[in-house]
Amino acid sequence: MMSEKGSLDWKTYESITKYIYETLGKETGVKIEGYGNNCLVKGKSGVNHQIDVLANHSDGIHNYKTAIECKYWKDKINKDIVMKVSEIIEDAGINKGVIVSKNGFTADGVSFAKHRSIGLVELREMEEKDWEGRGRILDIKTWIERTEILRTAIDAVDKIETDSEIVEIDKINIKLVDGNEVPFNNYVAIFKKELHNKEFWQIFTKGYRLDGAHLINLKSNSKTKIRGIVFTGVHTKLESNLKFYPVDQIWLIMKSIFEERTFTISEKGIIREDKK
Repeated sequence: MMSEKGSLDWKTYESITKYIYETLGKETGVKIEGYGNNCLVKGKSGVNHQIDVLANHSDGIHNYKTAIECKYWKDKINKDIVMKVSEIIEDAGINKGVIVSKNGFTADGVSFAKHRSIGLVELREMEEKDWEGRGRILDIKTWIERTEILRTAIDAVDKIETDSEIVEIDKINIKLVDGNEVPFNNYVAIFKKELHNKEFWQIFTKGYRLDGAHLINLKSNSKTKIRGIVFTGVHTKLESNLKFYPVDQIWLIMKSIFEERTFTISEKGIIREDKK
């Protein structure tokens, strides 16, 4: 769960904004470069500007940066705030600015943002008026990513003459040449992390050299001298259809003013574009 309903404050609001842009940007290669009080960008003026959320997107040739300013305020955002954001991104050499507001924007704020090409987004908790025309059950098509190890091969130094023994993966250590013992699962985790960055359905094989190491079966106390481990795996993406009751789970609604797109965010962090 992202946060409990009704527990929003400015810091949580900032974190949720970062999560939303990070999640929506995965398909198009958008990455979050920084956020929070420690996210500083030095401008041409020599002044450091604090950016709530700084996103980065590359088209393969150029990098484009977007500064996202979060305003968890009780008042609407006016043209003065839009002007300030516009000046910051111009000084910092940032390509685009977006203001995310809890309570919307004044008319002059909208007009000035359009003039300066500043994106405006309203992000707030659901209200009763937002349920008009919505079905009480939503069908959601989503995708589940998974990394699967298809084969694990141990490169043993000596041929093993005895019958193969049954081993439990969490009961295996690798004793390195320096005497340190490392859980076998550490290598599994490293491989899966690499596998997750590969294209979907691409078979990937990676070997790890471990000259002079020993495979230790903690359950049987057996020891086998090895040269390394070779994993083969695949990164899968499976379609999943989910049903849920929005009255129980939809927490936030996000509206992009100029792009006229609306998203709903559930308490568990599920983001869905609203096509109503």
